[in-house]
Amino acid sequence: MPVQQDAAIVAAVATPDRKRAAPVRVPVALAAFLAKGADAIEFLGQIPLSTAALLAARRRFPLRDFIRVTMQCSAEALLIVLVVNVLVGAILAFVGAVQLVKFGAGIYVADLVGIAVSREMAAVMTAVVMAGRTGASFAAELATMQTNEEIDALSVLGLDTVAYLALPRVLALTLVMPLLYLYGCAAGLLGGLLVASGMMNLAPSAYLDRTVEALNATQFVLGASKSLSFGFLVAMTACWYGLHADRSAAGVGQATTGAVVAGIVGVIALDAVFAVCANALGW
Repeated sequence: MPVQQDAAIVAAVATPDRKRAAPVRVPVALAAFLAKGADAIEFLGQIPLSTAALLAARRRFPLRDFIRVTMQCSAEALLIVLVVNVLVGAILAFVGAVQLVKFGAGIYVADLVGIAVSREMAAVMTAVVMAGRTGASFAAELATMQTNEEIDALSVLGLDTVAYLALPRVLALTLVMPLLYLYGCAAGLLGGLLVASGMMNLAPSAYLDRTVEALNATQFVLGASKSLSFGFLVAMTACWYGLHADRSAAGVGQATTGAVVAGIVGVIALDAVFAVCANALGW
C-alpha cells in the first residue's frame, strides 16, 4: 500500500499540469521571439559596419569566396530565371488577351505585359527564385559549417565570422539582383511577345513599338530599386538563419526551410511597402 502511494505521488509530480503550464509557455515563447528579433537587428547592424571597415582597408576580404558566390548567384541562375520570367510574361499576355480582345483592344496587351513585368513581376519572381535557390544554398552551407564547428574555428583564429562569411554573400546577391532583374524583364517581354504574336496574330514590330511607348524610366527605376532591396533581404535572411542554426543535421534542414520561407514572405511584404510608397509618390 505505501508503495502504491509513493508511486502515485511520483506520477503526480512528474506529470505536468497542463492548465498551469499553458500560461507559462506564452511568456517563454514571447521572450524567445524577442531574443531572436534582437539578434536579427544586431546582425543587420553588423553588415554596414563590416562594409565600412572593408572600405577603410581595416579588414581582410575573402575575394575568392566572393567570386565563387557571385558566379553562383549570376551565371548559374540564368536558366531558371529565364524560364520563370518567360512563363510569367506569357501568362500575363494570355490572361490579358482573353479579356482585351472582347473590347477590340488586343494591342494593349503590350502595355499590360510591359508595365506589369517592369514594375512588379520581374523583380518579385526573380527574388522568389533566388530565395528558393541561392538563399537555401547560403543557409545550408553556413548551417553545415556551424554543425561541423568550422565557424568556431574561424572565431578562434580571430576572424570576424560576419565579415568573412556573411558579407561576401550579401554583397554578391545585392549587386547581382539588379542585373538579374533586367534579364528577367527581357525574358518576360519575350514571353508576352510570343503569346501575342502566336495567339492574337499581332506583328512583332507593332507589339514592340507599343511596349516602348508604354514604358518609361520610372518603371525601371522602381523595379531596379525593388530588386536591390530584395537581394539584400534574401541574402541577409539566409545568412542569419545559417549562422544561427542548431548544431545537428535537423538544424541544417530547419535553417534552410526557415531561410526560404522568411525570404519569400519578406519579399512579398517589402513589395507591398514599395507599392504603398509608389502610390503615395504618384509613380
